[in-house]
Amino acid sequence: MDIEYQTSAPPKDSYFTLFETTGWNRDYNVTPDELVRVLAGSQYLVAAYDEGKLVGSGRVVTDGVLHAILYDVIVHPDYQGRNIGSTILGMLVHWCCASNIRDIELFCARGRSSFYGKNGFNPRPQNAPGMSFTKEAPTPRPRRKVLGRSN
Repeated sequence: MDIEYQTSAPPKDSYFTLFETTGWNRDYNVTPDELVRVLAGSQYLVAAYDEGKLVGSGRVVTDGVLHAILYDVIVHPDYQGRNIGSTILGMLVHWCCASNIRDIELFCARGRSSFYGKNGFNPRPQNAPGMSFTKEAPTPRPRRKVLGRSN
């Protein structure tokens, strides 16, 4: 098995099919066209192919200086355990390091922390900064009008 790694966006339908294998779309209810926008908003991505079939992917979103976060590292269930995920993750981290990003974070799927731990990531401590917004929470209302700046 020779896996080919590319750094261009995969075809829309192929990516949607791969994304569906995760089960995440039960919550997200995202369309193939929305996933195209997701990929376009990423600064770097890796797609893994086996004889033209998309079998894995991962992406980076970053401000280009301080922070980068890795999202959606996916390997098709039939291809897991073959080092594809580790290779994708390594390519994403290498790109961040080569771009001099100072802080690399990871959005990790439930139950996958041991995989990421084997690849150099550590869970954030309970007292670490950062929180996650929950849609069920009341939407904060601005207390004052924010004026735009002109350059």
